[in-house]
Amino acid sequence: MRAARAEVDLGAVAHNVGVLRELVAPALVCAVVKADGYGHGSIAVSEAVLDAGADWLAVALVEEAAVLRKAGITKPILLLSQPRLADMAAAVRFDLRICITSMVGAELLAAAARDQGKIVLVHMKVDTGMNRIGVSPADALALASDIWRRPELHLEGVFTHCAVADEPDNPFTAEQFDRFEEVLADLAGAGITPSIRHAANSATAVAHPRGRYDLVRVGIALFGIPPAPSVGNEIGLRPAMSLRAEVSAVKRVTAGEGISYGLRYRFENDANVATVPIGYADGVSRRLGLNGGEVIIGGKRRRIVGVVTMDQLMVDCGDDHVEVGDEVILIGRQGNQEITAEEWAERLDTIAYEVVCGIGPRVPRFYLSAGG
Repeated sequence: MRAARAEVDLGAVAHNVGVLRELVAPALVCAVVKADGYGHGSIAVSEAVLDAGADWLAVALVEEAAVLRKAGITKPILLLSQPRLADMAAAVRFDLRICITSMVGAELLAAAARDQGKIVLVHMKVDTGMNRIGVSPADALALASDIWRRPELHLEGVFTHCAVADEPDNPFTAEQFDRFEEVLADLAGAGITPSIRHAANSATAVAHPRGRYDLVRVGIALFGIPPAPSVGNEIGLRPAMSLRAEVSAVKRVTAGEGISYGLRYRFENDANVATVPIGYADGVSRRLGLNGGEVIIGGKRRRIVGVVTMDQLMVDCGDDHVEVGDEVILIGRQGNQEITAEEWAERLDTIAYEVVCGIGPRVPRFYLSAGG
């Protein structure tokens, strides 16, 4: 019932899967749908990407996987981080490909698998320089051997994550591949031969063919957002999300008046001001208006003025006639004007990932099917 909504074009998502599949073939495509599908809705997006030919899904949390399993999704789901030790049993119960990074994790996972009478598919994560999570290259053979010898576990995959793949000229990505391949060689020398090697996020998949290996884990590119300004603009991705609202009030202000909390913006001229019922509780940063943020009303870009409040923001419409109920585009296209998540990110000194993931749960999602 809100006069604000996010529209997700599942046809665009399907198109992006097709582009990525063609680009990385013969590698498998693992669609990363963590964080509620990067704010787009994990269930609807998962169904769309699988219908479009994605082979696997990936999430960050056991809870995220549970949502998908309870929605009836049976395709492989990769858990990208080792679960909390208390969550090992749940991870086994939901039939996940489980990331392991420690001996303790392997031991407790094996116990959970034994209790449930299952053999669990394991993906060992190696830290090749991101310094976030993962077993060190020096300890990787010992951990892989421990997993390999346990009858309850099957070491299906070994993977790593690239820290600077969105900087195509940075040589550190190649160093990470070298370290990863040295680990793989050590494992092979010990007779340990996992069938799936993977290192590629969206940026790696697009910009670094060497890192595609057997599977790529694509997230942000699924939604038509290039992983970096210099990576992905050339492959024909289509944005999937638009963020729309309606004008809820219009008032005339006079030159010299201030607006919003702190009266941090003052009008140089008389103006019509449109209030829009969406704010920072919905993911529109409080700073967006102070940093030159704009919306589109009536086919024209118009400036957000003052600080964005929790539930509302205000727009300077000059002397143009604006009415309650007029459509407001925050992200998306109207006429020949377009505002992108990347534009928001540039104004807010962040990345487009944060913009779309930040669109809050009280903004309803509406889905356009692949057939329109």
